[in-house]
Amino acid sequence: MLPQTAFRASATTALVARRGFQTTRAQLSSPYHYPEGPRSNIPFNPLTKYFALRYWTFMAVGFSAPFLVAVWQTKKSKP
Repeated sequence: MLPQTAFRASATTALVARRGFQTTRAQLSSPYHYPEGPRSNIPFNPLTKYFALRYWTFMAVGFSAPFLVAVWQTKKSKP
């Protein structure tokens, strides 16, 4: 291998390895960046006063709906 080619290959490897650690600070004024952290990526606020009531109501309705529909379909009169 020619010395110049060997130097260029080692310099390229060093440049690629060095570039991997360069990052830029997230710009909060950008419309494409959103706040990060706990509870920032969900569409509701679990810290509200009635969150538990709303949560369990939603879960109860979702779980019981198929059973209620099955009972209704079984009990309705046949034509």
